[in-house]
Amino acid sequence: MLTALLGMLPEGSAAGGPGAPSLELSGVTKVYPGPPAVTALAGVSLTIRSGEMAAVVGPSGSGKSTLLNLMGGLDRPTSGSVKVAGLELTGLGDRALSGMRAQMIGFVFQEFYLLPRTSALDNAAEGLRYRGVQGRVRRQLAEEALRRVGLGRRLHHLPNQLSGGERQRVAIARALAGRPAVVFADEPTGNLDSASGREITDLLVELNEEGATIVTITHDAEVASRFPRRIRLHDGLVVGEERG
Repeated sequence: MLTALLGMLPEGSAAGGPGAPSLELSGVTKVYPGPPAVTALAGVSLTIRSGEMAAVVGPSGSGKSTLLNLMGGLDRPTSGSVKVAGLELTGLGDRALSGMRAQMIGFVFQEFYLLPRTSALDNAAEGLRYRGVQGRVRRQLAEEALRRVGLGRRLHHLPNQLSGGERQRVAIARALAGRPAVVFADEPTGNLDSASGREITDLLVELNEEGATIVTITHDAEVASRFPRRIRLHDGLVVGEERG
């Protein structure tokens, strides 16, 4: 059912085939003007391929959040190239950049950002509103995504009727509903207790095994250890990588 419904989405909603680059950064820098000027990223080159699951790790101030903002089109680099599913973001106007985010990217944040008086189903469908998807199709896709993350019996519950882990599952379903090229998760377990955090990490692993491309920013070594690829950032530079 999900595959048939996704065929009704606007073109360009998904990444290429397995192994195709979902995300490409080349010589990316980000300098915040001063005084004094602060170099948050000092020349990052990185490729994330379709179907990968990668964690970006590093100490506070290493540039992790800046990197996520640039990868997700939430900010613009000072120099260098950022491509999502082959689309060069550099030079896109604000409207085109917003359209790219709606079409190609899913976000999961430490804060759940759910509408408080809105059901899990309608919260999960909200992101598709900005893609021009009809209401009936939005709700069908959202229901499929919620069932995919294990919330098939909680479709009509409000956020205050859900646990912290369930609210994060709704946020993940919202990110997945449109089959984005890549899902970015920014400290997705940061507001959860350890048991709920492990459940969310387990879910991300399961979704990746089903084919989702996931990049997570995390300071939690236990969370990072579950990711097949770990990219270490320090002082705005990629200083190492581990796999396995």
